[in-house]
Amino acid sequence: MIKSMTGFGISSQDLGNVKYTVEIKSLNSKFLELSIKLPRTFAEKEFELRNECSRLIDRGKVNLSFNVEQNEVKTAVASIDVVLLQQYLQQLKEVSSQLNEPTSNLLQLALGLPDVVKFTEEKASEDEWKTVKQVFNKAVEAFQQFRSDEGNMLENDLKLRISNILENLEKVEVEEPTRIVTIKERLNSFLAEAVGRENIDQNRFEQELIYYIDKLDITEEKIRLKTHCDYFVETLKSADANGKKLGFIAQEIGREVNTLGSKANNAIIQKLVVGMKEELEKIKEQLLNVL
Repeated sequence: MIKSMTGFGISSQDLGNVKYTVEIKSLNSKFLELSIKLPRTFAEKEFELRNECSRLIDRGKVNLSFNVEQNEVKTAVASIDVVLLQQYLQQLKEVSSQLNEPTSNLLQLALGLPDVVKFTEEKASEDEWKTVKQVFNKAVEAFQQFRSDEGNMLENDLKLRISNILENLEKVEVEEPTRIVTIKERLNSFLAEAVGRENIDQNRFEQELIYYIDKLDITEEKIRLKTHCDYFVETLKSADANGKKLGFIAQEIGREVNTLGSKANNAIIQKLVVGMKEELEKIKEQLLNVL
């Protein structure tokens, strides 16, 4: 069973005085590209979250955002670095004296200089983190369910494309017997026009024809193409199905389809091969979004 790399999940919990919301969104990517938006109170938990996302999400371009809504506005506690403030004031007084500027606003100016006033930010408690972690886990569950639902749709579409390739292969089977007869008649007609029918050595002609037709034989390509298509569908149903493995199988399917087209030497079969290639391109496009 496959999953899509596109996903969305959201969960929230309202405790009355505070509401926690976690949202996860993802798009397709070859690797895990993780962007986390955390409130400062939970900043120290980012490393833990990254490890969890690497374990649970696997691949994709993922945006993870945490939102905390406080019903009561908390005022941050400010502290003044007195030593630094005095140093700033001393320097400002010296500059003012040198420039003959008034010194009435020096304290206000010094208070606005870097690192004089510092705000102490509260860190989240372990109980708060446990609550947020529960919200995060529920968001991940919704996210994974979204990926599974999208994966089901992708799986149905991929099965349809493989079915269309096999349908064209069956039409090739119907057309192939007449192909050999047509090739034989065309070569015979060409030789008759070139050297005259009475000058053709039938034994030699049959020997050359067997060699030529053997080079154009597509039996192995048909068998391998059918095998690869069956293996593709089998892999779709397996528990360890993934986009990379399916991509490798699709490459093998493409190789057999190309060889089939180059050996066909038949307009109808080549049209069927073009149809196979069209379906295969759609498969490859869909596999870009398979986890």
